[in-house]
Amino acid sequence: MVVDSGIRQVLGGLDPEQLAAVTAPAGPVCVLAGAGTGKTRAITSRIAHRVLAGEISTRHVLAVTFTARAAAEMRARLTALGVGGVQARTFHAAALRQVRYFAPRLLGGREMPELLDSKVRLVTLAAARAGVRTDRAAARDLASEIEWAKSSLVEPGEYVVAAAKAQRETSQEAAKVAEVFAGYEQIKRANGVIDFEDMLRAAVWGIEEHPDVAEQVRGQYRHFVVDEYQDVNPLQQRLLEAWLGGRDDVTVVGDASQTIYSFTGATSSYLVDFPRRHREAVVVRLVRDYRSTPQVVGLANAVIRQARGAEARLRLELVGQRPSGPEPDLRIFTDEPAEAAAVAARCRQLIEAGTPAREIAVLFRTNAQSEAYEKALTEAEVPYVVQGAERFFERAEIRQAMVALRAATRSIPGDTPLVEAVVEALAAVGWAPDSPPPGGAARERWEALAALVQLAEEYAASPAVLPIGEAAAVERPVTLADFNDELQRRASQQHAPTVDGVTCASLHSAKGLEWDAVFLVGLADGTLPTTYAKTAEQQEEERRLLYVGITRAREWLWLSYASARSPGGRPRRPCRFLPQLDGSGGGERAGAPAARKGERRRNQIVSCRICGATLLAGADRKLGRCPTCPSDIDEELFERLRLWRIRVAGEQKVPAYVVFTDATLTALAERKPSRTEELLAIAGIGPRKLGLYGEAVLALVAGAAVDDWAPEKTSEIES
Repeated sequence: MVVDSGIRQVLGGLDPEQLAAVTAPAGPVCVLAGAGTGKTRAITSRIAHRVLAGEISTRHVLAVTFTARAAAEMRARLTALGVGGVQARTFHAAALRQVRYFAPRLLGGREMPELLDSKVRLVTLAAARAGVRTDRAAARDLASEIEWAKSSLVEPGEYVVAAAKAQRETSQEAAKVAEVFAGYEQIKRANGVIDFEDMLRAAVWGIEEHPDVAEQVRGQYRHFVVDEYQDVNPLQQRLLEAWLGGRDDVTVVGDASQTIYSFTGATSSYLVDFPRRHREAVVVRLVRDYRSTPQVVGLANAVIRQARGAEARLRLELVGQRPSGPEPDLRIFTDEPAEAAAVAARCRQLIEAGTPAREIAVLFRTNAQSEAYEKALTEAEVPYVVQGAERFFERAEIRQAMVALRAATRSIPGDTPLVEAVVEALAAVGWAPDSPPPGGAARERWEALAALVQLAEEYAASPAVLPIGEAAAVERPVTLADFNDELQRRASQQHAPTVDGVTCASLHSAKGLEWDAVFLVGLADGTLPTTYAKTAEQQEEERRLLYVGITRAREWLWLSYASARSPGGRPRRPCRFLPQLDGSGGGERAGAPAARKGERRRNQIVSCRICGATLLAGADRKLGRCPTCPSDIDEELFERLRLWRIRVAGEQKVPAYVVFTDATLTALAERKPSRTEELLAIAGIGPRKLGLYGEAVLALVAGAAVDDWAPEKTSEIES
C-alpha cells in the first residue's frame, strides 16, 4: 500500500527517542529536545505519521513556532514527507489570519484596523505628553517595556506592581513608564490602529467572548504542535489555551536550557510545568546530538551541568553522535585588539583551508563588541556579514556621533588630549562616561558610544608621524581631526558590500542557527555574564546564553577572552561559566607552538577519549577518560610502574606520589605512550619529570624489566 510505504519512509532512520515522540498516542506530548537532536524532524514526522495513519487530517493541524524561517522549514519538510497543506505559522501570523477573517463579524462589519509595524512614534508622543524627554534609544526602551507588559497580560494600572515583582530595570521610574503606557494606549485608540500584542489579544477575545467564533476555530484546528515552547509568553499561552478550548491534543517541543529571552516576557515555566498541568502527558527526551562533535557536546554538557534554578530541572545530558573532532580551544589574550586580530587571522586560515566563509561565525555578547571584529576582519581581507544588527558604522548613534566629532574640531582647542576631546564632543549627543543607563536600547547605545571612546584610547596610544623636510620626522600627539580621519577610513572600509562572508552576530541573534566553525569571543566576566545580570535568575540566563553559543558549533570551536580591554588596561577574569582547567601553570601548553604576539597562553580543553565528555577534574584529565567509562588498563604494566616508583621514591627519600600519583600511573598503563610527545600529553608530566623519568617510563612501557631501571639507573639520569 502507498500509505504503508509512506509510513515506513516517515519512520525510517529515526532513533529510539525520536520514534517514541513520533508514535506517541493522541493527547498531550512533551518533547524535551536538546540542541542538535533533530526536534524538527521529530515533530514533522509525528504530524506526517498521524496523517498517513488516518488518525488526523492535515486541515485540522496547526503548528506554531516563533520565526517565519522555522515555519517555512516545517512546511517544506511536511511537503517532502507527503503531507502538504498543514498550517505551520508563527503565533503572530496565525493570529493575524484569524483576526482578519473574523474582523467583520467581531467589529460590526468593519475591517481590521491598521497594524502598527513599530511602537516608537506613538510612544514618543505619549512620552512627550507625560513630560518624559526621550531620544530614539529611550523611546525604543519604553516601547520594549510596553511590549513586555502587554505580553505578560499587565495593564497600565498594574504595571508598577508587576514591574517591581519582576525586578524590571527601566530607563524611567515605574510610575512614569505606566503613565507613558496609558498614554500610548489612548493615542493608539484615537488613531484607530492596533499593535501586535493587540492582535494576539483580539484573537483570544474573539474565541473567549464569541461562541460562534470559538466553535468555528476549534472545529478547524483540533491538533496542535508548538515549537520552541520554552519561549512562549503569557499572552501566547493564553491564545494556545483559547485554541485548545479544554482539549489536550497538543505536542510541545522545547529545551529549558535554551531559555534566553525572559527579558521579553518569554518564560519556560509552561514547559517546566507541562507534565504537572497534563497528568497524562507523554514526556520524551531527545538527547542524541547529531549536530556537534563529541568534544563540543562534552563542553556544552560541562557548562550546563552546573546550572541551577527551575530550568535546570529539565536539563538534558547530550550524547554526541558525530565522529570525533578537534578539541575546543580556549585562548587568552592580553587585550581585545589582539584577540580580534587572532580571530580574524584564524578565520582567514580556515577559509584558505577550504571552509566556506558562510560556515564560520564570530559570536559575542553585545552588538557593541562587533566593531573590533569588523575592523580586524576587514584588515585581514576576510568578507563578513552582520547578523541581526547593523554594521557598527551604519548605526544611527555612531553616524550622529561622527557628525558631532567633526563639529567639535571647530570648538575644542587643538591641543586638547584626544580622549578628553572625544568625551567632550560626545556630550553633545547625550553621552557621559558614567554608568550606563538602564533599558536595553539606551544601554546598547551607551555601549556603542563607549566603544568610540575606547577606539580613541587605542588610537591615542599610537602617536602620528609628521614629516619634517626630507630627512627627518617627528612624532606628535594625535588630534581630534586625525581621529575623525581614522573613523572615516574605517567606516569606508566596512561599507564594502559582501554576499558570502563570516557571520558576526550576538549570541541572542545566533539562536536557531549553526556553523561548522564558531568563535565565542569576549568571554570575560563583566561581559559574559554581563554586569547587569544581578539576580540569580539573570546569572543563570547568562549561563544558558553561553550554552546556546557553544551548541551552535558543528565541528570547530574557539573560546577566547582578553585579560584587559585595551593595551595596559585593568585586568579582568575569564567568564565564570567556563570549565576551570588545571592549567599546569600559566604558560603555554607543553609541546605547543610558542604564543603569538598578544596571546598570553592557551589551555587545551581535554575530552574523554571514550565518550567525548569534557574532563574537568585533574585526575580525570590525566586518565583521559571519565571515571565511569570503562578502563583499558594494562594491569601488568601498572604493577611494573608501581614497583619502579617505590624503588625511585625510596632512593630519593620522598613519598611515592611525588614521583608520580596513582592517577598518572593509571594513565600511563592505559594510554601506553611510546613517544616523548605522548608522555607530555598526560597531565602531570611536564618538562622536569620528563627529564627525570621519561626514558625509564618509555622503556618500561616498551616491556623493560623493573630491575633494568633500578634507582641507580634513575639516579644516573638525574645527574
